[in-house]
Amino acid sequence: MTELEKGPLGQRRGRGARERILNASKQLFREQGVNRTGVDQLCAVAQVSKRTAYQHFTNKDELIAEYLRQFDPDVMSGVFDREDLSPRERLLAAFEVPASAPLCPYIGAAVELHDPKHPASRYARDYKIAVAARLTDAAREAGAADPEQLGEQLALLLDGAAARTRVINRGSFTTAAAIAAVLVDNAIPASRR
Repeated sequence: MTELEKGPLGQRRGRGARERILNASKQLFREQGVNRTGVDQLCAVAQVSKRTAYQHFTNKDELIAEYLRQFDPDVMSGVFDREDLSPRERLLAAFEVPASAPLCPYIGAAVELHDPKHPASRYARDYKIAVAARLTDAAREAGAADPEQLGEQLALLLDGAAARTRVINRGSFTTAAAIAAVLVDNAIPASRR
């Protein structure tokens, strides 16, 4: 490979540009938010030209939506697809989030964008609806008297714990898990636990 075929760090040009752009977006959007991150900064961190960035993503809005899709494309499959856990245990496992977890990227993007029609806002909304649906399905499997209500309660509790963790810079998921256990046990008849 000649020097002309190499990019800024000696990497081959064009190879892996999309991944570098997505990795840069994960870093920068988490650190400073989607609004404060400019395309020039993203390109600099990803070591790509603006032309290359726009070849992979039509605009920044499309990149933000793809950034969100990368986080959890299968909607908490690490919790809800586990066959080694009972449905009740899966409901509670959703709250096993490290204390260092930052604000949920879906909440963060939706709050910053202020536009319910923005592609990332729509994706965040769809994701949150999908999480509630997975919680509802697990609640139904566990025998909850009102699985829809329990699913929504647990989804709200998860989002609240994520936001509170970010605002007070201290983990709230342990407290949320204790509240979730009470909600789950009150919703599921003792004979089904």
